[in-house]
Amino acid sequence: MSTGVGGGGDATGTTRPAAVTKLDRVVIRFAGDSGDGMQLTGDRFTSEAAAFGNDLSTMPNFPAEIRAPQGTIPGVSSFQVHFADYDILTPGDRPDVLVAMNPAALKANIADLPAGGTLIVNTDEFIKRNLTKVGYDANPLDDDTLAAYQVHQVAMATLTQGALADTGLGKKDAERCKNMFALGLLSWMYHRPTEGTERFLREKFAKKPDIAEANVLAFRAGFYYGETTEAFAVTYEVAPAKLAQGTYRQITGNTALAYGIVAAAQQSRLPVLLGTYPITPASDILHELSKHKQFGITTFQAEDEIAGICAALGASYGGALGVTSTSGPGIALKSETIGLGVMTELPLLVIDVQRGGPSTGLPTKTEQADLLQAMFGRNGESPVPIVAPQSPADCFAAALEATHIALKYRTPVLLLSDGAVANGSEPWLIPDVEDLPDLGVEFATEPNAPDGSFWPYLRDPETLARAWAVPGTPGLQHRIGGLEKADGTGNISYEPDNHDRMVRLRQAKIDGIPVPDLEVHDPSGKARVLVLGWGSSYGPIGAACRRVRKLGLSVAQAHLRNLNPFPANLGDVLRGYDKVVVPEMNLGQLALLLRGRYLVDVISYTKVAGLPFKAEELQNVLTDIVKGVDAA
Repeated sequence: MSTGVGGGGDATGTTRPAAVTKLDRVVIRFAGDSGDGMQLTGDRFTSEAAAFGNDLSTMPNFPAEIRAPQGTIPGVSSFQVHFADYDILTPGDRPDVLVAMNPAALKANIADLPAGGTLIVNTDEFIKRNLTKVGYDANPLDDDTLAAYQVHQVAMATLTQGALADTGLGKKDAERCKNMFALGLLSWMYHRPTEGTERFLREKFAKKPDIAEANVLAFRAGFYYGETTEAFAVTYEVAPAKLAQGTYRQITGNTALAYGIVAAAQQSRLPVLLGTYPITPASDILHELSKHKQFGITTFQAEDEIAGICAALGASYGGALGVTSTSGPGIALKSETIGLGVMTELPLLVIDVQRGGPSTGLPTKTEQADLLQAMFGRNGESPVPIVAPQSPADCFAAALEATHIALKYRTPVLLLSDGAVANGSEPWLIPDVEDLPDLGVEFATEPNAPDGSFWPYLRDPETLARAWAVPGTPGLQHRIGGLEKADGTGNISYEPDNHDRMVRLRQAKIDGIPVPDLEVHDPSGKARVLVLGWGSSYGPIGAACRRVRKLGLSVAQAHLRNLNPFPANLGDVLRGYDKVVVPEMNLGQLALLLRGRYLVDVISYTKVAGLPFKAEELQNVLTDIVKGVDAA
């Protein structure tokens, strides 16, 4: 073994190897100031875990302010990664290891660290000024405040500066590399490969080779510190997970959505226009799609939300696939144009990456509170299909499904992601291109009316979709717009009977979209309680059900991807159980819809804290309900 940074050798000048403990899973949280690079640090650790073959799930958490006051609790940024040798469903309830880069990070996160957990602290930041900022009267490292934890005090800034002393970097630039020191130390503790991170750093800072080498040296210094100091008596190994065969890559939900749109462009053989306006947490979709012009993707960053969706709908009118992306406040601004898409019956993919509200709300936090907005948030009767991915990797397939519905049924489709799905990451099994669905469409090329003209509102008898004609096609002159259309001809009509007929036709078209039946997971086949979720609640619900079953209790789980229309068998499924529990990160929006549609008195369990459910809290709720039903 190497000797060097940190010392810690035995009497012979060599180091004693740390004992190795094998674990099946670990949750690590990196926390520091928003300028400390915690997101980069966590992402790099995640990438190496993915390359090693672990299953994983992540939860970034960062301030809404671009630059909150340094060293304050509002300025704390964190990144949690859960990796394991089996398939996991959540980023973990609590960290097993907390890396705190300053007192604010410690104070903001210590309540989540269970007794006996490992705490690694950057002691250089625990000075009186920083302690006072967050309300510490005394240094918690000097008393018994942290006695319940395994505390490792590491002067990361000092050690990093020492490692970079010969590079010529100034003190401030050298200190900025301390996050790589922390990453190196954790990479040593958990036997993570290092080559990928060193290669990444050299590529990331290719235009600044001195900064690249400084970060590499800091990363190595942290690794060697762990190897040579005697402060860490144990290292840990988490074996690769046994996943289905195939090629995997780590992917976030926003990236998966972008790739799904690229695949939709290829499978539909249509050009794509993303008309959008940057908004957290959806902006990464724009950033990613802007890299893929070679696949027929055009990205347009408009001056506002309204211009973005109008451009997208105009692209659809012109024979392209129009896409717009936003969050809840943007959906409010886009609502009239979504209604226009319903009226004109044009395909349009509307992506809503939900965040905490109302108004500007909690831009960097997650929530599921836009369901009723997606269902009803337009004037008049304006039904749209709604698709909700359940995890980051599922966003790819959800984008393809939403595009298929939009193109086949000539309608706007709302895709409801959320902050937890968008920013979280997990392994994604890259599909074979041959297995992707054909999304090709047939444009109208000939007149279709009895009088030899083109009627835009003549419908396919099976799908009720109207004909889609590209403007400029000879003989297919037509007019569409936001005023009510006469059935068939598309002429403006104020006739009451026609309006009633058109409203019912548009609703029937959405109601008639075939979606897969709801599948129920009940290993015992004897469950009397069903837990029904949608969107990103999939992981916590699944993890909680696993825990309940380990207690010897029976519980069934089902998850909705299609929220409008609902699966045809949903009513029968709901009525097949004594109790139905619906956990949601809102005040019970899906529960309201289920009660109204199926007259089933579901049990609504809600949370609007800006954070996902914890498996432990759902386990406790479900355990009490299942025991109560079994005892009745």
